[in-house]
Amino acid sequence: MEIGIDSFASAMYGSKALSSVDAMEQLLDRIVLADQAGLDVFGIGEHHKKEFLDSAPAVILSAAAARTKRIRLTSAVTVLSTSDPVRVYQNFATLDLISKGRAELVVGRGSAVDAYPLFGFDLQDYDALFKEKLNLLLQIRDQEFVTWSGRFRPALANQPVYPRALQSKLPVWLGVGGTPESFARAGTLGLPLMVAIIGGETERFRPLVDLYREAGHKAGFAPEDLKVGLHSPGYVASSNEQAIDQYYPGYAELWTKLGRERGWPPVTKAQFDHMAGPKGVLVVGGPEQVAEKLLRHSESLGGIDRFTFQMDNAGLNHAQLLQSIELIGTKVIPLLK
Repeated sequence: MEIGIDSFASAMYGSKALSSVDAMEQLLDRIVLADQAGLDVFGIGEHHKKEFLDSAPAVILSAAAARTKRIRLTSAVTVLSTSDPVRVYQNFATLDLISKGRAELVVGRGSAVDAYPLFGFDLQDYDALFKEKLNLLLQIRDQEFVTWSGRFRPALANQPVYPRALQSKLPVWLGVGGTPESFARAGTLGLPLMVAIIGGETERFRPLVDLYREAGHKAGFAPEDLKVGLHSPGYVASSNEQAIDQYYPGYAELWTKLGRERGWPPVTKAQFDHMAGPKGVLVVGGPEQVAEKLLRHSESLGGIDRFTFQMDNAGLNHAQLLQSIELIGTKVIPLLK
């Protein structure tokens, strides 16, 4: 199982805002430490809001590529529906060259919709945009010269797209939430699957993961081609008690704020304790508890190939995040192995 971190490049630590320059510098320092500590992958999301600095993930990842040696660098996720697949491929092919073959993409429709009005797209075309643009992105990845036509972009007539990635087949994962059609689409295309599970119990996604594998099998793909990744909130500290004490206040503040915006009730400690329990989605605890929980998650989903922690949106400071990354690399990964 590969282990990594996903970040939204937050400029907020609880109620304390950092300068954008300081927040970006600290983020790059964390990616460097993740590389040194032996983590497998670091992902940068895409948002277009004041509290996040990740509107141009390929730029951040390229800066990280120049300072790292081995860690794989990915989007988490690229909102493909509101992007030009030509430019997406060019950006990540360039990252692949800078990183000497360590670039990846996780593409999706986006759970936040701020990019749609910003770039002039209609939410009524939510799925049609993604389906068409995914088709074009995969064609560009697989063919140097592209002939293509669609609804949302000018046609291409035997048009070459440069630069080409160093990797012969730039990895493209499909980021999904809870829509059965998305799981089936990933399987039919033979794309690795990244499942974002941020609430409830992880095992409830087993039927959807089975649907993905079944669709992939029917499409003729081998089991080893159908990778499953899991992205969930999490945090590792020296002990279980310390992790919960440090993580819960910022987590409750964030999700209560989101609840006011989206109509959810306030977070309670009882809810948190359930989700941090054996079957809950939160991977929060000491190294032993986290390793055990990751193995349970993998078993409940029929095996997972990658897990990424989302940890920098719970009011944790830079020092705490650095310590967590160090513990993941020196304690959790060896326990898993």
